[in-house]
Amino acid sequence: MTEPAQQRLPIAPPAVRIAAVARMTVSLVRLPVTARRSHGIGDVADSIDTVILRLETGDGLVGWGEAAPWALFTGTGEANAAALDRYLRPLAVGSDPRRIGETMARAERALVGHPEAKAALETALLDILGKAAGLPVAELLGGRCRDSIPLSVSLADPDFGADLALAERLVEDGIGIFKLKAGFAEHAFDVERLESLRERFPTVALRVDYNQGLVAHEALRRLRDIGTFAPDFIEQPLPADQWDGLADLARNLATPILADESVFTPVDALRAAQQRIADLFSIKIMKSGGLRRARTVAEIGAAAGIACYGGDMFETGLAHLAGAHLIAATPNISLGCEFYQARYYLAEDILAAPFPIEDGAVVVPRAPGLGIAVDETAVKRHALETRDGS
Repeated sequence: MTEPAQQRLPIAPPAVRIAAVARMTVSLVRLPVTARRSHGIGDVADSIDTVILRLETGDGLVGWGEAAPWALFTGTGEANAAALDRYLRPLAVGSDPRRIGETMARAERALVGHPEAKAALETALLDILGKAAGLPVAELLGGRCRDSIPLSVSLADPDFGADLALAERLVEDGIGIFKLKAGFAEHAFDVERLESLRERFPTVALRVDYNQGLVAHEALRRLRDIGTFAPDFIEQPLPADQWDGLADLARNLATPILADESVFTPVDALRAAQQRIADLFSIKIMKSGGLRRARTVAEIGAAAGIACYGGDMFETGLAHLAGAHLIAATPNISLGCEFYQARYYLAEDILAAPFPIEDGAVVVPRAPGLGIAVDETAVKRHALETRDGS
């Protein structure tokens, strides 16, 4: 007798089968950049160092991740390459890519700090799992809530003429958000640049980032000047540990204050929300130690009514892809992203196809895993050292 339709149970989908991780390759890579960039805490010129991680399973699936540090912000490339090679390799090789939570919990117990290395490991495992399941990473994180993300490009060249030329190119490409790096020179220079940008590009949204470049006794007066240009937000004007000062600025300014260097972890986010040190948070996979922990920071922000912005470090298109999938699946990261370096700052990226930007927005890939292949020859060409093995 046929079972009534309403009593039939759905047929369970076949389990995703993946062999264990069998091989791990860590490459410390140096990539040339197109200009000097100045920030409140220091400059970047000539090149950036990043670490590219390749994991391969016993059945030939390959997953990619990136550890993109900055010595003045989170750490060094050398330290992250060593962290992956010596301390995280024993956890990665032999691991089941379906048990990412277990592997990352072990990584937290095995190694203090080094969030970039942990982010690379988690990203590579998610890339493998997505390819095995036939799903983009955004779908592994719960499903996308957006297919594209408005792109912000930072202007940080001490030669402002060069930045104006870049700005003209950006507008032609449909970019509608500029973030001006401030605090590395005189206050008058910051004001002059904002005046010029407002006059030349009246429809472009402006944001201002100090990278901890102000001192507390000057900050309120200067930021009120900056507020007259109606920026969307002012990012991290004071040193990371000056929480009381940031809270005072947030209370006394009409322009929203965004916390970046002050908020790395979910614990930081909880305390920052409780003390209301800022109106907004910058979410970065590298400083949080992976996509899932970065998403937790954003969700803590959501619970406190603190919207979030998708920040980055000095990254290739590989790390940008991970960030794009995170933002696609996280409603509260609603203020756009700054994943511009692969297209507008690196002299050469390591992706096999250009990082996807159309009409001023990042397009989130729909192919399985991260969605775009890595150009392995480019990684080898720019590698300073490579550590390979099982």
